[in-house]
Amino acid sequence: MNQSTMNLFSLEGKTILITGCASGIGKEIAIGVAGAGANVVCLDIADLTATAEEIKKSGNRSMFLHVDVSDSNAIDKAWDQIIEEMGSVDVLFNNAGIQYRAPIDEFPIEKFDAIMNVNFKSAFMLSKKVASYFLQQKIKGKIINTTSLYSTFGGFNVTAYTSAKHAMLGLTRALSNELAPHGICVNSITPGYITTAVTKALWSDESKSSEILKRIPIGRWGNPEDLVGAAIFLASHASDYVTGVAIPIDGGFTAR
Repeated sequence: MNQSTMNLFSLEGKTILITGCASGIGKEIAIGVAGAGANVVCLDIADLTATAEEIKKSGNRSMFLHVDVSDSNAIDKAWDQIIEEMGSVDVLFNNAGIQYRAPIDEFPIEKFDAIMNVNFKSAFMLSKKVASYFLQQKIKGKIINTTSLYSTFGGFNVTAYTSAKHAMLGLTRALSNELAPHGICVNSITPGYITTAVTKALWSDESKSSEILKRIPIGRWGNPEDLVGAAIFLASHASDYVTGVAIPIDGGFTAR
């Protein structure tokens, strides 16, 4: 690969804001984009110490904020801190997500509200904030959303999560149309069955895990690291003519 080709995927000098970085997919993506040269800002309500330790090894600028991304006031305060300290933002990665499983007749309204607020409303609020900034500063930036296989099918006992992920796919498509004329690309990555805390109820159950594996042509569950390549691609100049798409990273599940 020659230097000009490698530069297509370089994130040198870019500042990437990522939510849900304390563990799982968000953590690995944060570490991965830092390794590709990016400055990284991580937001999470959980402890970011482990993520910070890894990212600081890159030597790039970084920032770690304890933020409830479902709280609009907390987002406003964090945004002001980010711009003051980092100077700019070039890429937003909406990744924060929580899960709760229960039949519809037993599903608590407060759990539904919490999932919709964290998994979807936070993405809308941050996208609004970042898009406004991109438009004002004439930045041809990127917005990337973590959707899910549950953006395309229903699942069982995951009403709120499925609803939020369908909404995230809709947000991706709607914003891609609206922002494309300004050179702003909006895309999503669609993880398949990845071993994270969100999917623990499935991969820790031998019977359920076995049934899922039968549908995955590659023959294994995905790891959070499997998402890093697509994240770098969508954040870099290599994807400047890509918008409105959801890239499945699922070991072939959706092609089965």
